Amino acid sequence: MLVAKGLVESRPHLGTHVTDRRRWQILDPDVLRWAFDSGPSLSFIQELFELRGILEPHAAELAAGRRTAQQLTSMAEALDEMAGRGLASAEGRAADERFHEAILEATGNQALMTLSASICAAIHWTTYFKYRSHEPPRDAIPDHRKLYAAIVDKDGDRAARAARELIQLALADTRASLVGSSDEGPARRKRRKME
Repeated sequence: MLVAKGLVESRPHLGTHVTDRRRWQILDPDVLRWAFDSGPSLSFIQELFELRGILEPHAAELAAGRRTAQQLTSMAEALDEMAGRGLASAEGRAADERFHEAILEATGNQALMTLSASICAAIHWTTYFKYRSHEPPRDAIPDHRKLYAAIVDKDGDRAARAARELIQLALADTRASLVGSSDEGPARRKRRKME
């Protein structure tokens, strides 16, 4: 399994060794989970959000023009469950994943849809990580509702802007939780948040 995910390489007479990180299947849901279990670096989190920022705004724009009534229903149901359960719960995070998966599905683009497991895993683990902090992060449900409303209105430009804003705010929240989860004292943590 580790060989298939690019983490190790095994050669006859040379043994098994860990490969260069560039060869890792970093978007594999298991690899993402392991990265978050071991404490992700800020640069790793930044890279995940850069990827989301490249893909998701355009996906939202496409979804606004191509979505079906059933896909809108799936998004609305996921939003309602997110709001009802809260993103601190496993059920709320699963609903968040379904919401983003429905947007990718609504693009009608098979290549984008194949990335849904990776994108949803990145969303899951960054959200889980944010809610491990002692202070709950900002409520992200209104940002999701704004994105949904733009898709309902078939407004691709507004959907892309809403997706971009949602991702930027989620990155800020994740950074804050990363700083807050360190072993720094409260005064140092406060200074770093302000930087």
